[in-house]
Amino acid sequence: MSAPIFLITPPFTQLNTPYPATAYLKGFFNTKGISSFQADLGIEVTIALFSKEGLEKLFTTIEEKQLNETAFVLSENSARILALKEVYVKTIDQVISFLQGKSNTLAHLICTRNFLPEASRFEQLDNLNWAFGSMGKQDMAKHIATMYLEDLSDLIKENIDEHFGFSRYAESLGRSANSFDDLYNALQKPFTYLDEILIKILDARLKEVNPKLVCLSVPFPGNLYTSLRCAQWIKQHYPGTKVAMGGGFANTELRSLSDVRVFEFYDFITLDDGEAPLEILIEHLDGKKQQHELKRCFTLVNGGVTYINNTNCSDYKQGQVGTPDYDGLLLDKYISAIEVINPMHSLWSDGRWNKLTMAHGCYWGKCTFCDISLDYIKSYEPIAASLIVDRMEELIAKTGEHGFHFVDEAAPPSLMKSVAIEIIKRKIVVSWWANVRFEKSFTRDLCLLLKAAGCIAVSGGLEVASDRLLDLIDKGITVAQVANVSKHFSDAGIMVHAYLMYGFPTQTVQETVDSLEMVRQLFETGTLQSAFWHLFTMTAHSPVGLNPEKYKVKKVTEEIGTFANNDIEHIDPTGANHELFGFGLKKALLNYMHGTCFELPLQKWFEFKIPKTSVPPDYILNAISVPEINVTNHYKAIWLGVMPTTTIIQRSKKGTKWEEMNFHFQTNKTAFDISLEPTVGNWLLHLLSKLSIENGNGLTYAEIKDSYAKQGLDGFELCWDNKPITNLYKAGLLSI
Repeated sequence: MSAPIFLITPPFTQLNTPYPATAYLKGFFNTKGISSFQADLGIEVTIALFSKEGLEKLFTTIEEKQLNETAFVLSENSARILALKEVYVKTIDQVISFLQGKSNTLAHLICTRNFLPEASRFEQLDNLNWAFGSMGKQDMAKHIATMYLEDLSDLIKENIDEHFGFSRYAESLGRSANSFDDLYNALQKPFTYLDEILIKILDARLKEVNPKLVCLSVPFPGNLYTSLRCAQWIKQHYPGTKVAMGGGFANTELRSLSDVRVFEFYDFITLDDGEAPLEILIEHLDGKKQQHELKRCFTLVNGGVTYINNTNCSDYKQGQVGTPDYDGLLLDKYISAIEVINPMHSLWSDGRWNKLTMAHGCYWGKCTFCDISLDYIKSYEPIAASLIVDRMEELIAKTGEHGFHFVDEAAPPSLMKSVAIEIIKRKIVVSWWANVRFEKSFTRDLCLLLKAAGCIAVSGGLEVASDRLLDLIDKGITVAQVANVSKHFSDAGIMVHAYLMYGFPTQTVQETVDSLEMVRQLFETGTLQSAFWHLFTMTAHSPVGLNPEKYKVKKVTEEIGTFANNDIEHIDPTGANHELFGFGLKKALLNYMHGTCFELPLQKWFEFKIPKTSVPPDYILNAISVPEINVTNHYKAIWLGVMPTTTIIQRSKKGTKWEEMNFHFQTNKTAFDISLEPTVGNWLLHLLSKLSIENGNGLTYAEIKDSYAKQGLDGFELCWDNKPITNLYKAGLLSI
């Protein structure tokens, strides 16, 4: 293709790090020698809007509306912000620089609460010392600065553009829009204030790149409208440029698309993994492929919306798609914001993370609320650990960032283990986190291995903390299992975040109350550090959506729209009035996350009568007190620690003399000693050298037992399964 491909993420997804879709595709195009450029217009619009020049223009625009529109009235909050406009204009560039990590010393000034103007968002602000403590100045300052920006966001929404939002834009127009009417009508109106900024940046970029094909990635409803505005401008002003749309929104919402008006904006809409469909589309535009050879692609044929899927063309294996390439993205411009005082949300929004995937799809693929019928879930394909770490090293070299977020649906434990071993063998320093299932295979020792390899956090679905409902969800876990796995992660120093759900079909008031009690106990025992409640959503491609009768819920309508079809409005005749519980559940959780109010009765969180919990007050404590089952026979032992120093010590008691070999172990935090009979000690010293991760992948239980016997020693089980050796996990002797 003579002209390059332009990959665009339209506003708005994240402010702290690029959404990875365009970087993934650019990495793939590199392997094919296809010239491509990319841009995240979300961050570009944000830094244009929230700048000294941007705010001056914003305030002038609002003042002109005051003068020229008799019906225009400022709210009390907007009037306050406008009265303080000079302070906002004076401070905005410093605040953005601070949130970009360039002016860290500004944190102390921000935390005085006298430097930045404060409007209505600060009325909702919690006690910040309670939330951040006396030493968390950077995080506290980021939260204050984020609220400062949210005040300005409110000003924009109230007076300039009702659809504005930092991580979403016109989301209400895009979410479950069965009809294209509202979006289409909005797109016939003159540009909004934000549209003007967006299109100015887009036009400048188009002149630079001069692409033959623009690919718009639309992961969420919140950037659908802006993608359409971009496409509309391109069609009107660059008629020789073709426009394609893909991403998570299309993959879930547009699978039954039939409205021809959509193709006034896009020429093509591709579904699922984009590599093969876009490669064929490029060849089609170059005249090398016929239209009927397109793959997973909507387009107009004879004036009608037609889905073309050439099944003779296979998708690429994950090992063939290349390393994500962030070249061209403004990596130094991203903003670390802390909007919600939640440890995991802080990870999501604070700092820039390289995004990678360990495996395509989900290895479990059974959860009944999930889109398990769609490709992004059902097509499971892991990547070799060595290739994953190759990609990590390549991204470190290119971006300078050592932080990684693995965006798997659920990272497989066995692959996480292999990746961790590979990281340790290569002696690279990284921080990383991933989404997981709370599998029993996350033992104490595996969690210690992951921590040693740089794992700092995991997030996973506890969903409804009720064994009956977990079974109905086909989650494959129990509450007690989640508690034990979470304890293993927490004890290893890995933060645990739980996705919590309320409103699953047939969930009763009692089950909702009991679920909250389970969550209370999980936080009280320190097995959870972070969580978030979500109201159940019934989607068209999940088992519940495909077979609602089985789950005793009813669709409000059977009508299929001509545009987006995913979220299904439904009635749960046998369950509780779920929406009533949202505020109380979230209020309780906020307090539990900060280690307070565990002693309060659950009734305290609700303004209506609830039943008492039926969960015993020590349920979680008892669950995590059950000793871990010894799985040594099935695992390998490895040694991660520093080799000990040894000394032969002479002992005597009541006239009897003997020798002991003293081992002195040093760890990052402490040191400790053990003593063994010298022949056993010599065997252990030799064994630790063989178990060193630098020398291989460890030895099995049988191999260790055999090496013990070859030294002429007796009583292996008595030696191996008792102190002092069982405590050597503290120094790095792990069974994984």
